[in-house]
Amino acid sequence: MPNPKGNEGFLDFHVPTAGKACQTWYTTFGDYKPGTRALVVLHGGPGISHDYLNPISDIASSYGIPVIMYDQLGCGNSTHLKEKYGDGTFWNIQLFLDELDNLLEKLDIKDDYDILGHSWGGMLASEHAIRQPKGLRKLIISCSPADMKTWVVVANKLRAELPEDVQETLKKHEADGTTETEEYEEAVNVYYERHVCRIKPFPDDMLLAFSKLKEDDTVSMTMNGPSEFFITGTLKEWTNVDRLHNIKAPTLLLNGKYDEAQDECVEPYAKNIPDCKWVKFANSSHSPQWEEREKYMKVAADFLQS
Repeated sequence: MPNPKGNEGFLDFHVPTAGKACQTWYTTFGDYKPGTRALVVLHGGPGISHDYLNPISDIASSYGIPVIMYDQLGCGNSTHLKEKYGDGTFWNIQLFLDELDNLLEKLDIKDDYDILGHSWGGMLASEHAIRQPKGLRKLIISCSPADMKTWVVVANKLRAELPEDVQETLKKHEADGTTETEEYEEAVNVYYERHVCRIKPFPDDMLLAFSKLKEDDTVSMTMNGPSEFFITGTLKEWTNVDRLHNIKAPTLLLNGKYDEAQDECVEPYAKNIPDCKWVKFANSSHSPQWEEREKYMKVAADFLQS
């Protein structure tokens, strides 16, 4: 199913420490008008562009809910800052919370909106919701960990199930500091085919997002690291478990049976958010928006319209 092109634009985003003017690129789908409620979609990574989430535009075309996607600073069509590679004081959660607030303000939806965050985007969405913004109506957290230490433990359990030769390749390159090699990338892809997206070949939009990440991995390498299970960046100690009770918005929690965000990773959301419904996709990994596309959109839209 082809994904429609939305109406695109740029928003100025003032970042005093950036050293240059910054812009956030966004695109809208459906009957979006300033001041009307829309679903704002936060992509993962951090540092991987919105493209792999393009199927979520179905929520606009099939259910009449306006959808807004954007590329976070440092990736995709938004301003890149390769000169900030490795600068953990610059690339931090507050930067991306400020960018989201800027988008909500400038698109005139800050008083009435919903959010869907996928993976890192769900982590960011939860941080936003913990602050109890007055305009947030409903929250969807899709395939997101609540604690990065648990994420790594789970990822390494899944890694231990990979073929022995793949595990040895991963181990060797991580020990040697050669995680940028094609051999390491191919070994990581074995994991991805099991736990990130089980559609073969990967959808074109997902490949596009990966190719953009390869062109500029500044944000990803600074905040995350070389792979899902080799976390070296500033997020490695992140957790929101002790703050989730502050989320007041009705919340929908999603993950897949084969997801790298296994139940152990997402369960704290279900346990600690006062009003939280949990739906698990039986035939999906980390990409149910592709793997069970029609069901994913129906579950999300039914929640938003209830």
